[in-house]
Amino acid sequence: MSGIALSRLMEERKQWRKDHPHVRTLRTRRMGFHARPQKTPSGELDLMRWDCGIPGKDGTPWENGLYKCVLLFTPDYPALPPKCQFTPPLFHPNVFPSGTVCLSILNADKDWKPSITIKQILLGVQSLLNEPNENDPAQTEAYHMYKRDLAGYARRVREQAQRMPRF
Repeated sequence: MSGIALSRLMEERKQWRKDHPHVRTLRTRRMGFHARPQKTPSGELDLMRWDCGIPGKDGTPWENGLYKCVLLFTPDYPALPPKCQFTPPLFHPNVFPSGTVCLSILNADKDWKPSITIKQILLGVQSLLNEPNENDPAQTEAYHMYKRDLAGYARRVREQAQRMPRF
């Protein structure tokens, strides 16, 4: 495994612990961003796989949902971006049926820069939730509903938010 990737991810973990988007309390539930490396079966940190949670923005159909995803890094990180995959997959125009996010900052041929941090990735994905990129659809049904029946799309997103697990 690349020493550069591991060094960068150790630094990312340190920075995340010092400065990450807030956690808010919704009635009696704590909701908010989280990002932490997974553990291997032997209990060691796997810096190449991170479990993350992205809260929906207040005032949007996504609010009150906590959307869980995994960031998958390769040994070529930070030269190449991680893959971001929602678990479970989301109903969204820019999320493939597999759960993989289609976002320009996660594409090496588009807007990826090695200086982009995990914090910036998660904030970018949160913004994408309520502001889909109509020029880069990844999910046909969600895209067509977003374009043709925005009220129906918002209703379906709100229903999805109610089913999302919280921590």
